[in-house]
Amino acid sequence: PRLAHMILAAPRDLTGTACDIAALLGERDVLRGQQGPPDADLRLRLEAMLGTGHDSREMVHGMWVDRDGVRRARQQSREWRRRFGAGIDADRDSIRSGDETDAAARDAIESAELLLALAYPDRIAQRRTAESGDRFLLRNGRGAVLARPQALSAEPWIVVAELDDQQAESRIMLAAPVSLGELEAQLDAEIVREEIVEWDAPTRSVVARRRERLGALVLADAPLRDADPDRVAAALLEGVRTTGIGALSWPDDARRLRERIAFVGRHESDWPDVSDDALHASLGAWLGPDLAGLRTLAEVQRLDLGESLRRMLGWRQRAALDELAPTHITVPSGSRIPIDYGDPETPVLAVRLQEMFGCTDTPSIARGRVPLTVHLLSPANRPVQITRDLAGFWRKSYFDVRKDLRGRYPKHHWPDDPLAATPTSRAKRRLT
Repeated sequence: PRLAHMILAAPRDLTGTACDIAALLGERDVLRGQQGPPDADLRLRLEAMLGTGHDSREMVHGMWVDRDGVRRARQQSREWRRRFGAGIDADRDSIRSGDETDAAARDAIESAELLLALAYPDRIAQRRTAESGDRFLLRNGRGAVLARPQALSAEPWIVVAELDDQQAESRIMLAAPVSLGELEAQLDAEIVREEIVEWDAPTRSVVARRRERLGALVLADAPLRDADPDRVAAALLEGVRTTGIGALSWPDDARRLRERIAFVGRHESDWPDVSDDALHASLGAWLGPDLAGLRTLAEVQRLDLGESLRRMLGWRQRAALDELAPTHITVPSGSRIPIDYGDPETPVLAVRLQEMFGCTDTPSIARGRVPLTVHLLSPANRPVQITRDLAGFWRKSYFDVRKDLRGRYPKHHWPDDPLAATPTSRAKRRLT
């Protein structure tokens, strides 16, 4: 059926050549290699058929010609020609001088590529790389290889007429080179032209390309300068989603904001979930609007993610955030001390013990519902006591802590009555 289709589909002036090729492909190979398999170029068989005399020892390009096989192929070709009305060349069986063929024969030989593509459009093959030598990729996605280096090894495009189907990469038995221009002209309707906008993991960026494809074969591939911005943003978003939330850069301000929102979410209803899983699931809503005009993960990592997170809050929530989860709290000494929300279950206030003299009420947030875990620090800013009950600390633990601190920091003020003492942020007591 393939060969009949080739003859029927061939241009009228090439019908006779199509009959010759069909006859050759229906016959056992008419060339014999001197050592190993013969060259796979089908045009050499066609040359032998069109120009070989009757001497069985005659050779074509260093390969022996099977005289009987050529004779049978010629006879079959005549039958095909009569059947399809292609006419018969009266000089077909004449003995030609040497290995040269006339201009008509040369034209017939050069048309083999076009005709083979009609018969075997699924076996159009592209050389994998210049370094791969004899390895080709077929249009249907399979691999194929030439048995040995030969002229076809350097061809970027070939059409394969015969494969052995023995290995993962089938050996190419017969083929002919074809030009990209011929393929594009003959198979234009089958070529898929597409604009590819996708995430490229190795470069961690969005690549945009204009590509022409014939099955598994890429005919043309060039950068796409004017890619649809929405498609670029969608591809970048998918890249961030694939890479994971952990790949984003969280500056201190953005990290602290996220921790504050997480804290409030544990104590108030209808606040957004800012856990890794939740942010991953809602990536398009909170991060998507900021991706316009960006193409790389490095550019995303330079974004102010704090502003992106604020997009998740309603205007009432934005107004309530500082009341429910303030960034700082003013302690008795007058200092504004930052609150650490790293653990949303137990926010921490780390403050020097001397700044809390006289304070019996443990500082609290979330409208007084959540007491802070107070880390009372030494003058060297090392924790000496952790408590959520300041009044109990002054009554019970302070005097043991005072004894230790007086020995280690004798120049500092460690009063007998901490509740009556003046809180201070000074490192040492003032001389009076």
